[in-house]
Amino acid sequence: MEDARVAKFFIGTILNETIEEIQVKPQEFTYKGEIDYTDPEVIKAIESKLVERFSIRVYRLDFLATIKTVDGTQKKVLVEIQKTNNQVDLMRFRNYLAEQYKKQDEIETEAGKRKLPLPIVTIYLLGFSLPEIETSAIRVERQYVDLITNSVIDKKSDFIEKLTHDCFVVQLQRIKAKYQTRLDKLLSVFEQANFVDENKIIKRYNHEIDDEGVRNMTDILHHIGTDPDEKKQIEDEQEANRVFDVAVKEKTDELTLKLYKAEKEIEELKRRLEGK
Repeated sequence: MEDARVAKFFIGTILNETIEEIQVKPQEFTYKGEIDYTDPEVIKAIESKLVERFSIRVYRLDFLATIKTVDGTQKKVLVEIQKTNNQVDLMRFRNYLAEQYKKQDEIETEAGKRKLPLPIVTIYLLGFSLPEIETSAIRVERQYVDLITNSVIDKKSDFIEKLTHDCFVVQLQRIKAKYQTRLDKLLSVFEQANFVDENKIIKRYNHEIDDEGVRNMTDILHHIGTDPDEKKQIEDEQEANRVFDVAVKEKTDELTLKLYKAEKEIEELKRRLEGK
């Protein structure tokens, strides 16, 4: 995603928009959150010498995209892509989004460089499945509705656009082996299948590549999969995720046990009160 060509292909395909220009915002590549060194899972991560990897539970990339609209004009939007493997990261998503709404981005205008608040589009790559929704790719759109006449308003307001946003969700676990539409071809790269190693880092790509965007992505992934340093980073992140998941399970089991004991104590207190 740090490759501008790949980012342009990915964002344009997901949004189904013509992306004229894309600017990667390098200062936003990776969010390193504050670390609570008293937290059990952090302690375990430190013991495994993975504290730095542990701090990137949610991976975030931001892009400044110039989109060509249907009427031929241009609009600039901030596209935020986030990746996670756990639903527990929901609050981090909300916090990052809140931070974006507080920012102004420096863009080039006819009058020179200006800092302006931009419309935001979010894309979430989920390593887990939403039980209520079976499709692999979801678009959540907004609609302007006249509450007086209950009719749809076909115009857009710059004020409203900067206060609300569209959302796109990709469920990686639900991607099927299809290679028909441009979106199918993009998603096929993310399909969680055909791995050839135990750690699920290297996979066999079974489709005949006939799209330049897909070719760019697979070329980059091939390099990453064969480069020892890049591969080590992936292994470290996997181990950090494993440590995190184990710690969450332990916390859940501990809370369940406490709840069970509390319920038993309440039942005992009720019996004593009834006896009195």
